[in-house]
Amino acid sequence: MGGFFGIVSKKDAVKDLFFGTDYHSHLGTKKGGLAIRNEKGFSKRIHNIGNALFRSKFASDITHMYGNAGIGVISDFENQPLVIRSHLGDYAIVTVGAIQNIEELLHKTLKDNKIHFSEITKWGINPTELVSAIINQEESFKAGIEKVHDSIKGSCSILILTENGLYAARDKLGRTPVVLGEKENSFAVTLETCSFSNLGFKTTKYLGPGEIMFLNRDGVEQIKAPQAHMQICAFLWVYYGYPSSSYEGINVEYVRNRCGAKLAENDDVKPDFVAGIPDSGIAHALGYANKSGIPFKRPFVKYTPTWQRSFMPQEQKARDLIARMKLIPVHEMIEQKKLLFCEDSIVRGTQLKDTIQRLYEFGALEVHMRPACPPLLYKCKFLNFSRSKSEFDLAARRAISQIEGKNASDIGKYTKQGSDKYNQMVEKIRQRLNLTSLKYQKMDDLVDAIGLPKNKLCTYCWDGEEPFA
Repeated sequence: MGGFFGIVSKKDAVKDLFFGTDYHSHLGTKKGGLAIRNEKGFSKRIHNIGNALFRSKFASDITHMYGNAGIGVISDFENQPLVIRSHLGDYAIVTVGAIQNIEELLHKTLKDNKIHFSEITKWGINPTELVSAIINQEESFKAGIEKVHDSIKGSCSILILTENGLYAARDKLGRTPVVLGEKENSFAVTLETCSFSNLGFKTTKYLGPGEIMFLNRDGVEQIKAPQAHMQICAFLWVYYGYPSSSYEGINVEYVRNRCGAKLAENDDVKPDFVAGIPDSGIAHALGYANKSGIPFKRPFVKYTPTWQRSFMPQEQKARDLIARMKLIPVHEMIEQKKLLFCEDSIVRGTQLKDTIQRLYEFGALEVHMRPACPPLLYKCKFLNFSRSKSEFDLAARRAISQIEGKNASDIGKYTKQGSDKYNQMVEKIRQRLNLTSLKYQKMDDLVDAIGLPKNKLCTYCWDGEEPFA
């Protein structure tokens, strides 16, 4: 998915930029980048972080960088930041989001402006370069950002570092968070508020959907007010977000505990203990255990020093290997036990199937699974959440294909929890994973656990709804 961090300060800002960006490493897949501005202009560094930590790649770079303003990014696959020279002046830019109509916009931009693009990779054109080309068609950064928001299908949050300061813009429907922070002599902007705490920043404002702010060393100015409609990604609280972060003032760990409690309220099984699939499932499991009174234990311990997050590699075999190698079983807590696991979600189910099989091999009597969200039925169109080539990779879609064939047309009937079709789908998933029982979170309970009205949440991946499309 990616994340970014930006800062303007009355003193050197490189170390804050380095650490603030690093706190987004859990969101990235391939690339990391920093750009700093000083009296000599822009200095930038970009590294591949697919097989190495951000810190290890940039630790030596920052000893040669200095300046009072900078932007950093953890990126999906594209090189960022880009440094651009245009009629608006020189600037550095980073983006987070997903542009679904990129080919359409590319064709239109080439036709109307007769320009060229240089950042071409196996993934295609660099989305950030396209965004900069759209911005450069206008007479101000504000107008350029507005044109980006009005042109794209998907989402795009933006940081632009100029000679005079830093523009921060949240995507039009607020699918990703953008948050301002302040400390003595410095102003910052981030996607993850966890980056603020240890750097001494205090959260001062959550940008609204489509809102644009301008930061310089003297303060913060609103350039464009937020629009009325918001569709922030609910999956941030379920899985992607870091536990100590908050979005719209609502903490991730707090929501996961509430999700687990909701699961417990609707359950009647009596396992020996409750556990979480590490890491994000643990918070859900703690909420379940506290609500149910069933003890929480750890039959799997996660080995984290060297293994990356298992969703990062593009190949399924590599994802499966990483998922297996980083989870080390505790035999004494598995053998002859009835286990209930909380999991953030079931996406493809391939890694989970292997994990469940290992539990039985180690002597588990029963394995119950409680995902903290409803079944994933639709591939996300708004963020780079999953690299699945097809919706048919999703465990729920695979189950529907078993029931109706690949040409099933009315997927919506499977979103109705408690219906015959929904129950058939869940049963197919349970059988494939070889679970004793499988019960998903109810949509109403997930919404209640987050604490925002449903019309302010994007729940497309579960129910296919696009209220402001």
